[in-house]
Amino acid sequence: MENAFFTYFILFLTFEWGQGRVVKVSEGPLVRVEGQEVFIRCTVSSYEGPREQDFDWMVVQGDKKIHLISTFELRYTDPSVQDRVDSGDISMVRQADDTMDLRIRNLKATDSAIYRCSTPSTDAVMQGNYNADVELKVIADTLKVTPVVPPATVHEGGPIDLRCSVTLERVENTYLSVAWSVRNGSSSRDVLTLEPEPGVTVESNYRQRHADGGLRLDLPGGGVYGLRLTEAVPADQGVYECTATQWVREQGQVWTAILQKKVVLGEVRITPISQSLMVTMEGDRTLSLDDVLKLTCTVAADNLDDLGLVVTWSVSGPTDSRILARVNQFGVVADPSDLVGVSRVSTGEFQLLIRGVGQSDAGQHSCSVAAWIQETGGNWYLAAEKTSNSATVLVTVLEPEFEVTLAEVVPPQASGDPTELECRVSAVQRLQDGLLGVAWDYTEASPADQPTISRPIVALDAQGNLQPGSEYRKRAENGFLVLTRAEPDTFRLRLLHTQESDRGLYSCTASAWTQLRNGSWAKGKEVPSSPVSISWIRKVPSLTVKATPLREASSGGSTFEMGCTATPENLQDPGYSVLIRVAETAGGEARKILSLSSDSVVKLEEWDELGRADSVVLEKTGMSEFRFRLYGAQVTDRGFYSCEVTAWTAGVGKPRTEAVSAVSNAVQISFADTGPVFNVSIQPALTSILPGGTAKIECILTAVGVSPKAGDVSYEVRWYWNRVRSAAGPSLLASMDRLGVVRRAGLNGSSDCSVEQTDGQVFALRIHSARDGDGGEYLCVATPWIRSPAGTWTSGQELTSSRVFLSVTFSLSDSLKLPLLYGAGASLAVGLLSILLGFICTKFCCRNAKHTPRSRNGLMDLEMD
Repeated sequence: MENAFFTYFILFLTFEWGQGRVVKVSEGPLVRVEGQEVFIRCTVSSYEGPREQDFDWMVVQGDKKIHLISTFELRYTDPSVQDRVDSGDISMVRQADDTMDLRIRNLKATDSAIYRCSTPSTDAVMQGNYNADVELKVIADTLKVTPVVPPATVHEGGPIDLRCSVTLERVENTYLSVAWSVRNGSSSRDVLTLEPEPGVTVESNYRQRHADGGLRLDLPGGGVYGLRLTEAVPADQGVYECTATQWVREQGQVWTAILQKKVVLGEVRITPISQSLMVTMEGDRTLSLDDVLKLTCTVAADNLDDLGLVVTWSVSGPTDSRILARVNQFGVVADPSDLVGVSRVSTGEFQLLIRGVGQSDAGQHSCSVAAWIQETGGNWYLAAEKTSNSATVLVTVLEPEFEVTLAEVVPPQASGDPTELECRVSAVQRLQDGLLGVAWDYTEASPADQPTISRPIVALDAQGNLQPGSEYRKRAENGFLVLTRAEPDTFRLRLLHTQESDRGLYSCTASAWTQLRNGSWAKGKEVPSSPVSISWIRKVPSLTVKATPLREASSGGSTFEMGCTATPENLQDPGYSVLIRVAETAGGEARKILSLSSDSVVKLEEWDELGRADSVVLEKTGMSEFRFRLYGAQVTDRGFYSCEVTAWTAGVGKPRTEAVSAVSNAVQISFADTGPVFNVSIQPALTSILPGGTAKIECILTAVGVSPKAGDVSYEVRWYWNRVRSAAGPSLLASMDRLGVVRRAGLNGSSDCSVEQTDGQVFALRIHSARDGDGGEYLCVATPWIRSPAGTWTSGQELTSSRVFLSVTFSLSDSLKLPLLYGAGASLAVGLLSILLGFICTKFCCRNAKHTPRSRNGLMDLEMD
C-alpha cells in the first residue's frame, strides 16, 4: 500500500513539474472603438522564482514587431511609440504579482494588431509557454444619438413620450442597446433598458407600471426609440436622458460594452392635480324650521373630464360634525335618503338638497372633493383632496331657559376620604320633549398670576351614556368615580377615594338635548354652574429607612446578607421601590447595584461583573421589609452598602406617583484578599439508563473568592471509571487538557464516549450506546490553571469530585415477553399437530381391525381367563 502511494505521488509531481510555465492573455479577438480605451490582461502561472513576475508587451503586425513597454527592461520601448508611453497613453497596471494589464487610451485605427505578452524566465528549466497573443480590432465610431425634446409641462395623469434617434453602422458581433433614465436633483434612476439579451429590463420602481401597461416601448422604426408613460405622476418629474450603448460578444460569449453615448432629452415638469384643483361653496344663509336647503359645490381642475370625483358634504356644529351625503366617482350616492338628495348639475357642479331642515342642520357646511385618476391597468389612485370654504347655515329656534347650581354634599377631611357633589337644574322653560345632560370639569388651583388648567371629568348625555375624560377613564372603569342621575334635574358626582391631585375647583355644565327627525339626539344650550372648591389640611409624608446586617462576609467566597426596613408616616397604602448602592469609602460616590420596582421587578443597574449576574439577590420579605444577598463575595465587593427606598402612592385609576425617598445607614463589607478558591462537583442527568441509551455526566467547576477574569482561567479535566464490585481502583476513561484537546482511553468496555465543554465551567461526559459493562462509579478530577498579569500560566490544586453511580438496566417484562410468546406458540403448534395425527390414525390406520364379540357366559369367560 505504501509503495503504491509513493508511486502515485511521484507521478503527480512529475505531471505537475512537466506542465511548466503558463502565460495567458484576454481571450480575443478584442473589438474596441476609436477614441476609447482598452485593458488587455496577462497572467502567468506554474512558474518558479520570485513571486512578483516581470512582463513585456509588444505589437506584432505581420513580420514587424514593435516593443511597447516592459517592467524588466528600462529601454525596452520602441522609439516610434515612446511619446505615447511617456504621455501615459500606453501604460501597464499591475493587478497582482502574477497579473498585469496593458492599458491603451484614446485608441486609433492603427492600433489594430496582434499584442503579445511575454514573461522573462525565472525557472530552473524552461518548460511551458512564455508568451501569449491576442488580436485587437479597432473600429470606427459610428454611433450617433439625437434627442427628441419632450413637452416641458405635463398635467398629472397625462402621457409622457420620451424619444431619441439612434444610428449605428453595424459591425459583425456588435449590438446596440438603448436605455432611459431620469435625473431629479443629484439623484438619478434608471427606467427601462432595451438590450440584446435578455431583451427588455425594467427597474424595480417601474415593474408594476410596466406590467399594468402604464409603461411601454414605442418603436416606430427608422432608428427612433420611444418610451411612453401613459399616466404621469408627480414622481415622474425630472430631466430625462437617453443612453445608447454599443456591445460586443467576446470571451466566451460575454457581452462587453465598448462605446456609450448619452443625450439629455429635456426636463419634464408634472403639474399636480392638487395645484389646479379648486373647490368652492355658496355663501351663508338663514332658514326657519322645515325649510328646504340647497347647496352647490363647484369643482374646477385641469383635465377635469378625465378625473373621477368623490364629493362629500358635511356639517360641523358646536359640539360635533357629521357627513350629510357622499357621491363616488361613478355617480353613486352612498346611503340615499328621502330627505337628502344629491345631483350633478354639470361637469363641475354638484348640488345638495335637504328637505325640512331642523336645528341639527345648522352649522358650518362644506364639501370635500377627492380627485382620483384611473391607471391603464384599471386601478385608481388618489391624486388630490380639497375642502371648500364653509357656508354658515342658521336655523332659527327658541332655546330653552334654565339655571344650574352646584353644592358640596360630602366634603373630604383628608386624602383618601370620599367626596360627593350635587348639580341641580332649576327654572326650566321651553324644554318641551327635550332631556337634560350634564358635564363635570376640574380646574387645578393655582396662584392668581398663573394660568389655570381645566380638564373634563365625566359627561352624561340625554340617553344616559357615560363619557369619562381621558385622565379619569380608569377610575370610572374601576368604580372609584360614580355619576348618577338622582332625579330628572339632579345629578351627583362621587369620588370614592379623593387624592391629593383632586384638590381644586369643580363645576358642572347642564345641557339641553332635543331629538332629531332621524331619532338621534342633538345637544343645544349649555349653562355652567359656579365653581366649588375642594380642599383639606395637607399632612407632609415622610419615610425612614434602616439597614441591618443579617450575615457578614468574613472571607472571600462567603455570603453577605443585609435587611432594609422602611417606616412611613402620613402615607396611605404606599408601594415601595428599593435601590441597593455601594460606595468604596464612607460618604463617597455610590454605585448602583440592584433595584426592585414597586411592581416587584428586579433589575441589574451598574452590576456588570462578568459571570456574576446571579450573585446578587434582592427580595421583598414584608410589606415594608426587604433583603439583599450577595453570594461569593470578592475583594472588589468590599465597601459600604446602603438601601434607597422610594414610597409610591397608589393613584386611583392612575399609575403610581413618587411620594418621598430616603437612604438608609451604610453596612460595610471588609475582609482580606484570600485569592480565588475553586470547587468541583459532579451531577448526572440520569443515574440509570437502558442499554443502547446515552448517559450524560456533568463536572461543574466554581470559583470562590476573587473570580479571575474571563480568559485568565482554564481547566484540565480527567474522567475516571470503576467497574461495579471491582477491587481495582478507578481507571482513566477520558481527558481534556486546558487547550481543549480530548483523549480517550476506553477502559469501561465502551470506546464510544465523548467529552465536551458545554459552558465556561461545565464539562460533560457522554457514554453513547451504553452497554451493561458501562455501569459503575464515575468521578472527575480537575486542575485549574490561572494566568498571571505577566501572562504566565500556573496550575492550581488538583480537585476531585464526589462519585456518581451509573447503572445500565433493562426491563424484566421486556426481556420475558418474546420467550413467553415463542413458548406459547410452540406449545400450541405441538398440541394441534398431536390432535391431527391422532385423528388421522383413528380414521385411516385402524378402521379394518376385527372385533371379537364378548361371550355371554360370564362364568366360562372368567374361568378361561
